[in-house]
Amino acid sequence: QVQLVESGGGLVQAGASLRLSCAASGRPFSTNAMGWFRQAPGKERDFVATISRSGGSTGYADSVKGRFTISRDNAKNTVYLQMNSLKPEDTAVYYCAASYSSDTQVAANRYAAWGQGTQVTVSS
Repeated sequence: QVQLVESGGGLVQAGASLRLSCAASGRPFSTNAMGWFRQAPGKERDFVATISRSGGSTGYADSVKGRFTISRDNAKNTVYLQMNSLKPEDTAVYYCAASYSSDTQVAANRYAAWGQGTQVTVSS
């Protein structure tokens, strides 16, 4: 079982940038595709971005494409989410997740382990 801990959230103004980090421990990190999801108050948890175990393939939700970048450092057991040009509608709790698979995954039910989440708030 892999354990995930997110960090890097905070309160920023619209147009600013944040970088989220997710540190993994437990089973070998490099065997899993990883993903970021987010959940706004009163809404379902939505897919944000995914990266394959090697980092060679990525995928993004349309709402963040061109603004967010997912990356990973397997030597540091860490996955990142660089968020640029933040908008108020990006406000949510952001969750890191480790997939059952080595390939990119969009569906939440393809993820076996989840972090506790980190709050991102974007003011207008």
